[in-house]
Amino acid sequence: MNEASAAVSIFKPVICKRSSRLNPYVAACDSYAGTVNMVNEDVSVKLMPAPRIELDRMRTDVSNASTTVIHAARAGLNERSIFHEPWWLDIATGGNWKLASVHERGQLIAEMPYTVTRKGIWRLSTLPPLTRTLGPVIPAAKGTSDDDWRHCFGATQALVEQLPECALFHQRFDPHVSDAMGFALLGFEVAVSYTMRIEPGRAEPEVWAGLRPNTRNLIRRAGEQHTVRQITDANLFVSFYDANLTRRNRDNVYGTHVMRQLVDAFISRGSGMVLGAYQADGSLCSAIAVIWDKHTMYYLLSSRKEEAHGGVIGLLLWNAMRNAREKNLTFDFDGISNVGILKFLSGFGGTLVPRLEVTRASADYAAMRSILHLGRCVSRSMRQRVRQLKRGG
Repeated sequence: MNEASAAVSIFKPVICKRSSRLNPYVAACDSYAGTVNMVNEDVSVKLMPAPRIELDRMRTDVSNASTTVIHAARAGLNERSIFHEPWWLDIATGGNWKLASVHERGQLIAEMPYTVTRKGIWRLSTLPPLTRTLGPVIPAAKGTSDDDWRHCFGATQALVEQLPECALFHQRFDPHVSDAMGFALLGFEVAVSYTMRIEPGRAEPEVWAGLRPNTRNLIRRAGEQHTVRQITDANLFVSFYDANLTRRNRDNVYGTHVMRQLVDAFISRGSGMVLGAYQADGSLCSAIAVIWDKHTMYYLLSSRKEEAHGGVIGLLLWNAMRNAREKNLTFDFDGISNVGILKFLSGFGGTLVPRLEVTRASADYAAMRSILHLGRCVSRSMRQRVRQLKRGG
């Protein structure tokens, strides 16, 4: 096998599914017809590093790889997303984050933020609250595609060397990062999850025609009964969000204080907005929050009263999509964690886009998680058997 073939064949796919904390259909209801309040644990295809890869030889001989193959594989995040911004990370982590960075001739050529928290005896590095994606920011190098790929791999190696030793390291990358080969070669597991996006550049009637007929009908009916207005008070939105969770006997998993600070920050900075749907009597019945950077608008949060119209979240999303089109931004629906959410989002005519995730776990932590997972599976199986016996009796 030549080096170009090795570069393409270092992964072998293993289908996996990480279980959600909530029942899939309850999660779908809460996320898109009620209140988004779940850790986004997507169904994923895990790409495991295959055996017999000689990393030292790969570092030495990588320049011999085919330029055509490398050109097809190389893509990345050339500048910070909103989730990479220091102000966002300061609020989301309470200032508890660090930046791995690589400089060359005095110029910053790569960076990757991370945070370290402690849970019991374990040191963990995962995504901060409400931070949907992170990953490396590595601007493309000048020169040939071969030069760019070697630049990316070298920068990735230098970043990884600065990452903390933790029981668990996990990040979900921005969709612009389409190559995690360097992380796989350096001992990380690589998985693929999905989001749905609508690209800019189309006229509004075309985007509207791309929605499914039943989605359009729900939006029309909701629009006849509600008025959509911006909410400029972060306290109003967060109080509404928490009140709807309380009625469902749930807590705000992101933290009320952090959420309020982030919402207030992106409104005041002009990096996001909250849209509310008001009934004829002037009462707020539903709201969503969206944020944006130079390229993308992200659907971040939503909440509605249980008795609200079934199409009201769709109405707010349609208004946000129109705003993204006016700003010439991609609209990102932020992840697909179960079949119910996929069915809902597919009504808006978007395109599935992969998001890479990298994970590195210590042996003892991985063993502990496997034991807990096995315990949950056994418990679930026992409950099912008990129910079957009761029905049979």
